[in-house]
Amino acid sequence: MGMPQKIRCEVVRIINHGGNVYSLKIKPERPTPHFQPGQFMHLAVDPYEPGDFWPESRVFSIASSPTKRDHLDITYSVVGSFTTKMEQKIQIGSEVWAKFPYGDFIIQSKSDVVLIAGGTGITAFTAFLERLNPDQEQSVSLFYGARNQELLIFKPLVERKLEEVKTLSAWYFIEEGELDEKERVLSGRLSVQFILPKIIHPLNSDFYLSGPPAMLKKLSLDLKSQAIMPEHIKIDAWA
Repeated sequence: MGMPQKIRCEVVRIINHGGNVYSLKIKPERPTPHFQPGQFMHLAVDPYEPGDFWPESRVFSIASSPTKRDHLDITYSVVGSFTTKMEQKIQIGSEVWAKFPYGDFIIQSKSDVVLIAGGTGITAFTAFLERLNPDQEQSVSLFYGARNQELLIFKPLVERKLEEVKTLSAWYFIEEGELDEKERVLSGRLSVQFILPKIIHPLNSDFYLSGPPAMLKKLSLDLKSQAIMPEHIKIDAWA
């Protein structure tokens, strides 16, 4: 695992998804250090000079593939002062600084894998999903929830991988808005009551959770109440 590096970057793309959710594509001044799917970066938007104190920053999962070393993608929801500053300050051409790689939320299970993602928490899994190939033997089940259908931002990626990887399955949930049966989107919040019956061997699977803190707390407690051992529950704790 590479040592963290500080890299000057330029914001080259901003996507406003609505609902105060944004995606950024940033271009580093040199090829990125090697990182693994599931790792995160510290992003700073204030000026920084090498050798000075690192400015205020926040952590974000790296949504882009480790093989694409010419750019970095992140998706964020405006919650709190730092992301509010990002929304107000960052424009195309803005200079930002990234410090990474960090984190051990890396999917290395030999057992079947269950991914549970709420909102922008899906970004902890996108690089892993991108790496899945048609020869994948391990079962991967994704449960992906968002406020509304427009905020299922990475659904196209998931749908593409479903076509390629037969051992991948996925369910989508939204809390508000109209449903489209053709899109296989269900109404309601992610719940262990729904998830466990969809898993062939739940007691022998590894569960990876990423999303809002309240969601992580409830789902981890509910999994434990259904005899899922704590060592089989992995939580993206900073999300």
